Amino acid sequence: MKLERKAVHKRAAGKPSIRYRIGLGVLSVLVCAAVIVWFQFPVMAPDASGSVTAASPKAEVKKRELLDFHMDNLTQGWALYSDGLVTTKDGGVHWLASASDSSTLAVLSSESAVVSDETVSWMSGKEQNPSVIHVQAADYKVFKSQFLTRNVGWVQLENGSNAEAPLWVTVDGGVTWHPKVTADIAKEMEAERVRIQAAVKESAFYKEQETAQKAMEAEWAVLPETASPGDVVLVRHGQPGEITWEGKTYKLEPFGAGYFTYLPMSLAIKPGSYPIGDSMLTIKAKKFQTQYLQVTKQMETMKQETKRIDEDQKKIDKARSESQGEFLFSTNFIKPIEGILTTPYGYTRYVNGKFDSSHRALDLAAKEGTPIKATNDGIVALSELLYLTGNSIYIDHGMGLFSQYAHLSELRVKAGDHVKQGDIIGLVGTTGFSTGPHLHFTFWAHNVPVNPDLFFDTTPFHWLPAPGANPPQ
Repeated sequence: MKLERKAVHKRAAGKPSIRYRIGLGVLSVLVCAAVIVWFQFPVMAPDASGSVTAASPKAEVKKRELLDFHMDNLTQGWALYSDGLVTTKDGGVHWLASASDSSTLAVLSSESAVVSDETVSWMSGKEQNPSVIHVQAADYKVFKSQFLTRNVGWVQLENGSNAEAPLWVTVDGGVTWHPKVTADIAKEMEAERVRIQAAVKESAFYKEQETAQKAMEAEWAVLPETASPGDVVLVRHGQPGEITWEGKTYKLEPFGAGYFTYLPMSLAIKPGSYPIGDSMLTIKAKKFQTQYLQVTKQMETMKQETKRIDEDQKKIDKARSESQGEFLFSTNFIKPIEGILTTPYGYTRYVNGKFDSSHRALDLAAKEGTPIKATNDGIVALSELLYLTGNSIYIDHGMGLFSQYAHLSELRVKAGDHVKQGDIIGLVGTTGFSTGPHLHFTFWAHNVPVNPDLFFDTTPFHWLPAPGANPPQ
């Protein structure tokens, strides 16, 4: 009997109980109901304005009413809807819900002045104020607009329009409009931000904003537009490229929002008008005086040591061939010493009655040991004793422009040193081929000596006169 009861108990344990079967049936019904609900009502997704709404096939989604918006810059801004405030920190790609009381709006408004992008006033696009935007053969009235640059702008449409969204954006100056910021539009905004930063950097070098606008909006700009033999001009172009000038080719190097190069004038260049791109450079005639020097026979024979002179020249050429690819100065150039001008730039020099050279520098006489200042910010390219010019220094000011200091009694800097305008770099002396204590000073543009007088108390970016001003005579 005991064995039989055990067998019956085992068979009963292998069968599902009635309560279990009922529970399984209820669970199946619930799963089916959940599946039906899932497919009937999709997952909530952001609409064109970035907010979250539920989609329903039976009822039309009511569009949110936009009350106000403001973009602090190309990346940050806020939009106030009737049902809440949203903010963005990525140019409108994403909008996040935020507290919408009056204190929050006050904080956002006060932060606008703090985080706004620094822009060039004439590039801000503030003059753009469209009353209507055109989208796919339809016109929509604008309630409010805000252009951050000439290319990037936002508009709020009037309430009641049947447009896809109440807030639209353009990245091409209003040619096309978009109801949301896509990945491609975000890339255009980032490119615009980089362009604005470059323009801000460059515009700071000009004397006035009007001059900056004149140069930066032109396809070609020549600074200055009038020059003489021995001078140098700064050329700006809106695109990369090269310029062939007096038999040499100069590459336009990128800086700010443009591309630049110095063009040195030879002493033999003829007066006239010379086209540079779609601009014009006028060369005026200039006469240079003659200087006669008497030196000892020993000094005269120094120029016959061609081997030593050639070895030094190789060092100098190498140092002047490696220039930084940007303008290293940000202030006016200064005279390195306040000495007595004994030989101006461009003099035709005869030594002991024989033609020697054209003196393409300034000779400034001063007491031996007088401190010599760096004419402007730069990097020391060469600082050592050379055969003809004695203790010599070359400072790179970027983009192929160097200043030269020769015949020093003492060197106070070494190659590679970064110097600022006014730093003491050496002392006046009479080393090398020299008849007395003085500073031999000049500028070199692409290995061509150019007139130093052009630089003092100014910079090449100031050589372009402001619109309406009389050009320098």
